[in-house]
Amino acid sequence: MTPFGITAPPRILFGRGEAAKAPSLLQSFGQIGLVVHGSEKVRAAWLVDALGPGMRTIACRGEPTLADLLAALETARDGRVDWVVAIGGGAALDLGKALAALIPAAADPMQYLEVVGKGRPLDSHPLPFIALPTTAGTGAEVTKNAVIGLPKLGRKVSLRDERMVARLAIVDPALTDHCPRGVTLASGLDAVTQVIEPFVSLRSTPYTDALARPSIAAGLRALQVLMAGEDPEARDRMAWVSLCGGLALSNAGLGAVHGLAGVIGGLTGAAHGAICGALLGPVLRANRAAATGAARERLDEVCAVLGDVLACDSDRAPVALQEWARGAGLPGLAALGVTDRMHGEIVEAAQTASSMMGNPVALGATALRGVLEAA
Repeated sequence: MTPFGITAPPRILFGRGEAAKAPSLLQSFGQIGLVVHGSEKVRAAWLVDALGPGMRTIACRGEPTLADLLAALETARDGRVDWVVAIGGGAALDLGKALAALIPAAADPMQYLEVVGKGRPLDSHPLPFIALPTTAGTGAEVTKNAVIGLPKLGRKVSLRDERMVARLAIVDPALTDHCPRGVTLASGLDAVTQVIEPFVSLRSTPYTDALARPSIAAGLRALQVLMAGEDPEARDRMAWVSLCGGLALSNAGLGAVHGLAGVIGGLTGAAHGAICGALLGPVLRANRAAATGAARERLDEVCAVLGDVLACDSDRAPVALQEWARGAGLPGLAALGVTDRMHGEIVEAAQTASSMMGNPVALGATALRGVLEAA
């Protein structure tokens, strides 16, 4: 067996009602905290109220850009902060994680950003970061990076360091109850993508296989139920799949879906989950057509699982998945702002994206253009 390591938070709490433990647990990290929440502060009010006076708050109103990060950093540094908690979707968690990493940092944030910056390791240990996700999709509560957008450059890049992993992740599926249908669909497809890509990744391990393999069918079945109506058990399963995906991608990487999605998101500003959902079927089809040997066997297994869930032949599974997602209301790439003229720029940038390193086969420019045209 090839040696491997495991990156994960030292403590993860999962289950309905676990969020109620957050206030007392947070106090163990210090007296003064910073609460990062989504655009609707009311969804975090219970936590802020329970923590008592002295807690500072910052709103994350969308997927964070460098300008958002710099403004939040200026606010956060204007006073004492012992720890950072983020409660919200993947965007809020990314902003909170980045703030925890950069509040103690000595240099300009560009020194630490990948691709567009120097990509330097952090020169100071991050503040304790605690995550409470309110959507099931990104798995950001257990990952070691934060994604930051640079709209002027048309890119999304990562701030990444092993020490950025949350000290505590509290995954309470009740926090995702009654999440809007469109958000549930897009984030759910992102979660499914994030158990498929690590499973077929060149860097998969027995650990990531154990997390990802059973989660593929479980995630898609739960999402089918949620598209039909609200269901607490399906919310529980979706939250679990999202958590498994975050742990899997932290240890096995991703693939072409995310390699393309990061570029598309930077150029269009479209929601990450929706982009991933639109790309998943076409990327699966392209990978399967190009793969041989063990890589093809893994992709065949994924397609067989999807075919079973979607009641179709495994050969048709990638197309059936795309058709099901469209039927459920997921927009295609054109509706998300991707034009034919952008294809060349997207392909060129995506080929050097870090996520592409784990893709089971090397997809050339022609194959990637085909993916964009089909999505």
